[in-house]
Amino acid sequence: MGLTNQSTGVSALEKELNIDRASPSDKIIALAGNPNVGKSTIFNSLTGLNQHTGNWPGKTVSNAQGRYTHKDKSFILVDIPGTYSLMANSVEEEVARDFICFGNPDATIVILDATCLERNLNLALQTIEITNNVVICVNLLDEAKRKGINVDLTKLSLLLGVPTVGTSATTGYGLKELMDIVYNLTNNEVPINPIKIKYDKVLEDSISLIEPEVKIALKNIDSKINPRWISLKLLENDPSLIQSLNKYLNINMLNNEIIKKKLIEATNLLTTYNITGEHFRDILVTTLVSKAEKISMKVVTKENYKYNITDRKIDKILTSKIYGIPIMILLLCIVFWITITGANYPSSLLSTALFWIEDRLSVFLLGLGAPWWLEGVLIKGIYRTLAWVIAVMLPPMAIFFPLFTLLEDLGYLPRIAFNLDNFFKKSCACGKQALTMCMGFGCNAAGIIGCRIIDSPRERL
Repeated sequence: MGLTNQSTGVSALEKELNIDRASPSDKIIALAGNPNVGKSTIFNSLTGLNQHTGNWPGKTVSNAQGRYTHKDKSFILVDIPGTYSLMANSVEEEVARDFICFGNPDATIVILDATCLERNLNLALQTIEITNNVVICVNLLDEAKRKGINVDLTKLSLLLGVPTVGTSATTGYGLKELMDIVYNLTNNEVPINPIKIKYDKVLEDSISLIEPEVKIALKNIDSKINPRWISLKLLENDPSLIQSLNKYLNINMLNNEIIKKKLIEATNLLTTYNITGEHFRDILVTTLVSKAEKISMKVVTKENYKYNITDRKIDKILTSKIYGIPIMILLLCIVFWITITGANYPSSLLSTALFWIEDRLSVFLLGLGAPWWLEGVLIKGIYRTLAWVIAVMLPPMAIFFPLFTLLEDLGYLPRIAFNLDNFFKKSCACGKQALTMCMGFGCNAAGIIGCRIIDSPRERL
């Protein structure tokens, strides 16, 4: 028998992540959200842990944990990877999905960016499909106010059917109210009626064939996963979820003869209407995006619709088919020119200084009566090698990486990936590989570490 909720009293994933409950009353809270919505900042503000809040390649691939006490209750906050989706297209998405599903969190806080709510709602809707215990945190309200964007939090809460709180993590605004809601939710003191995403009639009919049997299969399992969502994933034939169900809940849905029979019926129904493979997933994505757009239109008002027109114009130029590639080549050439030219002078100074020290160290060591071979190993061998590496490598790296970080902070690196994606696809690669290749110019080690941002293991290799 595998490690299950029944056999251990805790989720297998909880054990795998070394989540240590000081007492059974401790509540586990998952923090989910898109990258760059202030998720790690909220995590740091509540727990006091100093997790990196930038957007380094491969950031937050594993879960960060911290404790927070609110009123009479202790909470374990788990900062799961920042993702745009829970469809397990990447390692980050799979880790995030698995924790929400099998980490058995008492509540999941989904953090949204108030300045681009529509894009963020996609993840919120997917999370609500998985579990009912969701709190929506609309962050960056101060930034939204500066841009003339207003979000009706009350209406958003009504439309989603889950509690909604507005915050500004950098100032601490709304964080107490957020934890008040989480506290009440974990005490079952908050009424929730989560939105139900309605798909095409054929999909709904297919789901209704499987859902009752999935409910029965999950009946004796201490899990907060929505059977409807699992039914949807079985229809999608998601192998990663089937493996995770087996690993964390010790359930193999495909070994259940009744579910297997119903799944064949549902699949045949979908095939009749030519809804298979990518078409099936396209319907799911289109429905979620459309729902997010409709909700956003109802709750977001803009005082100035032209507030980001300059950004859009610049974006059009930087990603255009005519100007995008030439601008990219020019900028990268400038970065490399500054790096190579600018490194000459500090490299010369460093080598002069370090080799001046080498001569003095040789005289000092020989003056102590050290044998010539020891002086050769320590000074002309070890020291000289280190001196050459520092003099040659340090100045270019000290110039290249700040420039590369500047392009990252300006948001230009994703545009490079976008511009090159089409070219890289012709060789069965992806645009993200351009970023790791660029980092490799500064240092091979950084380029290799940066490969973690690439979703496919084959492309990463």
